[in-house]
Amino acid sequence: MTTMRHLLATLSLALLSTSAQAWWNADWTHRSRITLDTTATGQPTKEAVQALPLALRLHSGNFDFASVKDDGSDLRLVAGDDKTPLAFRIERFDAINELAVVWVQVPTVLPGSDKNVIYAYGGNAKAVAETAAATGFDAPMLAAFHLGTTDGAEAISGLKSSSPLTVEATGLLGGAAKLSGTALLFPASDKLRIPANGALTVSLWFKPEANPSGTVLQFGALALSIKDGKLSARVGTAVLQGGMLSPGAWNHLALTLGGGQAALYLNGASVAQAAATTPLIEGELRVGDGVQGVVDELQISSSVRSPDWLALSAASQGIAGKLVQATLESGDTAEAGAQHGYMAILVKNLTTDAWAVILICGVMLLIAIYVMIAKTALVLRIDKANRGFLNRFRNAKRELLKLGQEGQGAQHKESSLYRLYSAGVRELNKRDIGTHADEHEDRKSISGASLNAIKAAVDADLVRESHKLNAQMVLLTIAIAGGPFLGLLGTVVGVMVTFAAIAAAGDVNVNAIAPGIASALLATVAGLGVAIPSLFGYNYLASRIKNISADMQIFVDEFITRVAEDYSAP
Repeated sequence: MTTMRHLLATLSLALLSTSAQAWWNADWTHRSRITLDTTATGQPTKEAVQALPLALRLHSGNFDFASVKDDGSDLRLVAGDDKTPLAFRIERFDAINELAVVWVQVPTVLPGSDKNVIYAYGGNAKAVAETAAATGFDAPMLAAFHLGTTDGAEAISGLKSSSPLTVEATGLLGGAAKLSGTALLFPASDKLRIPANGALTVSLWFKPEANPSGTVLQFGALALSIKDGKLSARVGTAVLQGGMLSPGAWNHLALTLGGGQAALYLNGASVAQAAATTPLIEGELRVGDGVQGVVDELQISSSVRSPDWLALSAASQGIAGKLVQATLESGDTAEAGAQHGYMAILVKNLTTDAWAVILICGVMLLIAIYVMIAKTALVLRIDKANRGFLNRFRNAKRELLKLGQEGQGAQHKESSLYRLYSAGVRELNKRDIGTHADEHEDRKSISGASLNAIKAAVDADLVRESHKLNAQMVLLTIAIAGGPFLGLLGTVVGVMVTFAAIAAAGDVNVNAIAPGIASALLATVAGLGVAIPSLFGYNYLASRIKNISADMQIFVDEFITRVAEDYSAP
């Protein structure tokens, strides 16, 4: 019967999830779909879990901070039916660094399902903040110490530490308390009192230093301790031992007590059980007596949480869990529900440094395209003009030195060979050779020294023509060599920023890493987008310029040879 109820509930939730395309409220333009995966690929559970306090990490990869208000006052959380608003509490909201930690109570998490869905809405400039009375926890939760402030004020009753805390900004969930061997003291409170034979669940996150020993938590007749890295608990006269903590890593410690049984948990798994009667537990709360490390998220409940509840709690709060999967969505109307395109998500997650690199690469690409188009047009014009002039030159006989007279050179103005020819004729004219209407009238002879001087002058013009042909080609070599390095720089800096943000948020699941890394890689794509077309264009132009240069060198030799034959002294 229970299995049938679960099956019907799973089916109804799946139908709600697939039909939830109506958009909860058209005034909110963006939302994120948060899925709790309790299948074998996520965090498997055997039974349905009620009133799970979900620590929801929001970052640029799963939430659109650009559209939300700076204080997060337009943030709303809605159940999987896309109709029922959920009570939540913001522990941290940093719109500048695009990081947030929000506590929300999920009414029901079904086992073996990837259809456990809630929605996080944002993007309504007219929205006002929700009431501050919400905690994100159920009624049995007596205290939830987030330990992100110097007084360690807890989120439900506001109980504060009687001694100042040393806060480590990059804790598991926002800030955490640094332990240096001296206990953090929280005074006795009527709200933190467990009667005899009552029920209790206490849990916390602890990152110990090497080979830890000492008392992590002391609450009346209850104590959680570590000796040489091994976890133990004492409840009155009952002692439970089991489980080795990992130094330098976050460990989730939990103890349940009630119904004559005590159970000790490490990272969501049971490590010890024993018969135990609940004594009266009250008085001062001491955290970190004789131990060194970092502690975060201490929770005390007046009920016995189930193993699945503790496992899901640890999975949702930890940095390596596979339970929570978030997808960014957007819509302009109430009927909109389509996801962003892949490229839009990448662009949205670009960091400032990546934008700077991409813009520089864009400018380099525009310059490279201009150079390639201009140089291609130039070499095509020169090559065509050279072929036309060379045909006239080789067919010339008595008019060899008259090819540019009477405006005939205008048709060869684009020809580099004609310009070399003109330089040679100019030098010959200086020596009064070829100045008469008839070349063979009053012909003068030219000496070997003069011929060498003429060749040197023509060679000088050849060098100038080569410089003109290769002008601006260096811009293409800069694009080819510099584009990939600029792109790589943008990618490396973007990856660094992404990992720094993840460290600050304490979330290392693939949804947190992938968008930032993928966006950072856009800088490398931009660099390659500059280098690849520039490389093709450079090689094409270099080969054409090389051919034209070779033609010019051959022409100079051919011209000097013709002059020597016609005008050398006998």
